[in-house]
Amino acid sequence: MSMMDRLLTTGFRHNSRRLTKFLAPQPSETLPAPDPDRRYMLYLHVPFCVVLCPFCSFHRVCFQQDKAERYFASLRREIRMAHDAGYRYSDIYVGGGTPTVMPQELARTLELVRNLDDIGSISIETNPDDLTPEIMGRMRDAGVSRLSVGVQSLDDRLLKQMGRHDKYGSAAQTLERLEAAGGYFDTLNADMIFNLPDQDEPSLLSDVQRITSIDAVNQVTFYPLMSASSTMRKMLRTMGEVDFNREGRLYRLILDALPDSFTPSSAWCFSRGTSTVDEYVIENEEYLGLGSGSLSYLDGTLYSSTFSLNHYNRQVTAGRFGISRRQPLTPRDRLRYFMLMNLFGLSLDKNMAERRYPGFWRRLAPEIVGLKMLGAVRDEGDRLVLTRYGMRIWILIMREFFMAVSDFRDLMRHAIRDELDAPGPLEIRLQTPEIRPGSRRL
Repeated sequence: MSMMDRLLTTGFRHNSRRLTKFLAPQPSETLPAPDPDRRYMLYLHVPFCVVLCPFCSFHRVCFQQDKAERYFASLRREIRMAHDAGYRYSDIYVGGGTPTVMPQELARTLELVRNLDDIGSISIETNPDDLTPEIMGRMRDAGVSRLSVGVQSLDDRLLKQMGRHDKYGSAAQTLERLEAAGGYFDTLNADMIFNLPDQDEPSLLSDVQRITSIDAVNQVTFYPLMSASSTMRKMLRTMGEVDFNREGRLYRLILDALPDSFTPSSAWCFSRGTSTVDEYVIENEEYLGLGSGSLSYLDGTLYSSTFSLNHYNRQVTAGRFGISRRQPLTPRDRLRYFMLMNLFGLSLDKNMAERRYPGFWRRLAPEIVGLKMLGAVRDEGDRLVLTRYGMRIWILIMREFFMAVSDFRDLMRHAIRDELDAPGPLEIRLQTPEIRPGSRRL
């Protein structure tokens, strides 16, 4: 890792942890009223997994059928509550966990949203063992247009270290299932991880070659290993120590090894032809998250739902949303977040940014000048475009951002007991907008 990378990592780590340092639960806080002229991206979280991978720090719990059935019922109830409050959606992203752990329940949930709103695209995550004709057909019929498969690696040695080989199958089995998945969805994405502790360069290059040679896969995403501090400690026992000093070198190997048919749609996602973008935060400045462990970004504020399934079910049963914490962004941080996510999608439209935030370029002049001096962006007149080096910088930025979010998830998991022992339920409801003369909304 170069000295510049070390300095940038320190700065990004500090800023990411500051942004994700959520306040204590606020019983009187509310979600903002929806903008009637906006259609939001809806994120749904399904936290259940049959196998809890040691590297994963997302909100997930061991699958139990009765708990999952109750959870899906609560999730559908919360979806109806949000619709009744005025929220309307353009697209849906379902993450986890493993959303397809109960395909029939997921299909019912997606069909509910489609009955309530005119949905453009639906993206869901799954694991290789769920690539069966029955499950894929059910998901297609439920309106899914993009399926993202957690492949992670095609090295059987690494799959065994991650505890995925016995449950999700060998590399050869995964490749066979991916081939059979062709034709079900507009976009079939394979999620891969690089910089695993015991991953060497030949293993990574083999992953790139093998995953991009599958005709059915028209999108691949190469994430750098990102985990919470607690997960890193667990990984040390099962997978070894992570060496972030080699991350940049491995990322450059991926860029050089990718076939010309795969072009970047974000700093870590590469598509063959036209595919749905991998990260919903790129194309949707504001989004509503429903379900335990979901995050929302609305009207300049980050919101987090409770990580306790029991507390979540109790809240929704009582007619309240699962929101338990909030983090308002400062005006400057809102601009930085807007720039961060747009450049993660490789470019930033200057005129659009100025219309959205008057004074954008003047207020962020120091950051933009710094990025130009680093060679991370180039000015193409009407837009800023991320350079190849800039893509490497954005991988570093997003890794630090998501690791900070993972550390926050740890804090939320630790707060579960406090939420369950609270003297009274958290009164989290939507606020009724105050109508003022000449004002459309609050």
